[in-house]
Amino acid sequence: MRIRPPEREYRTWAIDSRLWAEYQPRSGDIIIATAPKCGTTWMQQIVSSLVFQDAAPRALYNVSTWIDARFLGPLAETYRAFEAQTHRRFAKTHVPVDGLPIYEEVQYIHVARDGRDAALSMHNHFTGFSEDTLKRFDEIGLQDEHIRRPFPRFPSDPADYVRLWLTTPAISGQTDGTPYPSYFEFEAGYWAQRRRPNILLVHYSDLLHDLDAEMRRVAAFLNVRADERIWPSMVQAAEFGQMQKAGDVLMPHLAHVLADGSRRFFNKGTNGRWQAILGTTEIALYEAKVREHLTPGLSAWIAGGRLGAGGTARQSGLIMKCGRG
Repeated sequence: MRIRPPEREYRTWAIDSRLWAEYQPRSGDIIIATAPKCGTTWMQQIVSSLVFQDAAPRALYNVSTWIDARFLGPLAETYRAFEAQTHRRFAKTHVPVDGLPIYEEVQYIHVARDGRDAALSMHNHFTGFSEDTLKRFDEIGLQDEHIRRPFPRFPSDPADYVRLWLTTPAISGQTDGTPYPSYFEFEAGYWAQRRRPNILLVHYSDLLHDLDAEMRRVAAFLNVRADERIWPSMVQAAEFGQMQKAGDVLMPHLAHVLADGSRRFFNKGTNGRWQAILGTTEIALYEAKVREHLTPGLSAWIAGGRLGAGGTARQSGLIMKCGRG
């Protein structure tokens, strides 16, 4: 049963929230919802292991549909492949929560990451697009009456990009985020929905700190029993180094999207790089955005995950750390 329809439309060079209009949910569907470069593929691999109950790497594009991507092919083919899946379905999205339909029988996993680290990963990603990808994005932008411009070419210096990201919107009415919707509004939206029983919040830092424990949280949320005989191999398969080694299997389509394929996509897998790269201007701009858009509880969680957010609250039947707001 649909709890709430989409409340806003989002259209960029890469995503179009209108593509969710044809979605027909199945009980138990899983939607992995993240801002770009916040652990989407990581969570897809975790969920893949849980759904298939093994550690084998699979082409995630084939088993985990990106419904709102507007550059991957005809919509009819996307949905035909999605409907043909016989396993428990798990899709990905980069659409903010107010752009999605919310269904009672669907489970949503939101993964967040400190915006400064996410922005640096975005810079690495967006400056690595192949010429064919840039051409495709140019065509989408020029043909969309809400965009009407080619895909932006970003500066080679990552700090320059972060300043641009913090001050330039891709969505009318927002003030940051290019070439995607506002990161800060994205995070505020999912945080506001965190008490729904079918929404789970996971943090990139917590995955780095204790992957085993966070995978068990995800398994419990999805009502998947961990098979202890194979569990260690499933955790190992979700480690960054292992995913990096299996990159061409997990993400074979990247050979056409990025100049260096999966090698560029699986870049660092770390946190805190921003401390050595960003200057006082970028840090001040970021902190001002945090004060403007994020409550104290959300700000603490975004910066440090469950361990850095003080206080206790119940979320999706599990105890997590969070602050007021």
